[in-house]
Amino acid sequence: MRIAQVAPLAESCPPKLYGGTERIVHFLTEELVRQGHHVTLFASGDSTTRAELVPCVQQALRLIDGAINLVPHHLAMVEGIRRRLDEFDIVHFHIDLVHYPAVIHWNTPTLTTLHGRLDIPDIFGCYRAFSQVPLVSISDYQRKPLPPVNWVDTVYHGLPPQLLPFNPASGDYLVFLGRISPEKRPDRAIEIAVKAGMPLKIAAKIDKVDEAYWNDQIRPMVDAHGCVEYIGEIDERQKSDLLGNAAALLFPIDWPEPFGLVMIEAMSCGTPVIAWKNGSVPEVVEDGVSGRIVGSMDEAIAAVSEVLAFDRAKVRSRFDARFTVGRMAKDYLRIYDQLIAETEELRRG
Repeated sequence: MRIAQVAPLAESCPPKLYGGTERIVHFLTEELVRQGHHVTLFASGDSTTRAELVPCVQQALRLIDGAINLVPHHLAMVEGIRRRLDEFDIVHFHIDLVHYPAVIHWNTPTLTTLHGRLDIPDIFGCYRAFSQVPLVSISDYQRKPLPPVNWVDTVYHGLPPQLLPFNPASGDYLVFLGRISPEKRPDRAIEIAVKAGMPLKIAAKIDKVDEAYWNDQIRPMVDAHGCVEYIGEIDERQKSDLLGNAAALLFPIDWPEPFGLVMIEAMSCGTPVIAWKNGSVPEVVEDGVSGRIVGSMDEAIAAVSEVLAFDRAKVRSRFDARFTVGRMAKDYLRIYDQLIAETEELRRG
């Protein structure tokens, strides 16, 4: 199959540090190539892939000072794809909604995976106007806020099985991994660790918009407790060590999480997850098997001692059964076949 994968241009594929969407696009692209498909990746020029790379900007836009508006770059990328449409059986977008006015006029089938939160009223009118565009959600919960649209399926994220190796031994610390922001609730993670009497390692990105939150609220909490260590952003190798040697991942979110990639990253290592019952969490974590789903600080603190007794091999087995890149690619290939067949049927009239 001839497949175009279209990545956001904010980060490279894969990202050097933080970046969930670009990481998933990379894993999917490489797996499709491994299976023998001809894949063309539209992404930033500093991306690394075995597919044909079409560099749409020289480097990831987050690394360029003054690159504050991604829309013009994405529009130019969409036009570049249009000029090559006869080279593809299907075009798979991962850039939200900027391409919709173009693709409704294409004869080549398209699919768009939505990776972000959808409870934003400003976008509802757009989705009503382009309700025919085929969409994939990354959790069933993610799709709830949108008006009626053309949902094709839900496809959970997947990772290469050996990316984050299984570690059968439980470590002696808790970990918070991701981004410092109010909705991710690192303050909860610190409180849980302190009250549970366990060290906490925080590996997280701090965006400019969250610098005041870090300086005013989280950094004083880190400084006040000797058991809490802030590491900063980490790469894939560091992530394997950090998650694999942790007793548990704390995921105390306070927002409608669309998926939560870090949860399956922890599960790949055999590390159980303690997560708040928000967003996609009940779809990803199997309570009592791969982690504990909680709704209060008291439940979260009690869960720390509970997950220490979990069988880490069972945690890993749930990852193997549900969240590998092979399973993700299989799901997408089934959808590609379906959309291509529907397009061919329309052409035949």
